Amino acid sequence: MTATLTTLPTRRELDHRNSNGIDVTLSWSPVGDSLFVTVLDDVGDSFELVVEAHEAFDVFHHPYAYASHRGVHLTDVAA
Repeated sequence: MTATLTTLPTRRELDHRNSNGIDVTLSWSPVGDSLFVTVLDDVGDSFELVVEAHEAFDVFHHPYAYASHRGVHLTDVAA
């Protein structure tokens, strides 16, 4: 008998959009049941916001407003 190890993805993409060289992704992680909005522009600057379920789509559509409100800047690169 052979055992097969199945690994689950650390995140699942829920939505994605691209406009004017900016990629915005809404993803969910089963570890901790967490939601994230990740922004990456065409020059490689990025940031990521951990979001609550009730705000996820609003943050997805307005990530820069939420980033500014939370004090996140493009130099805070997501790892």
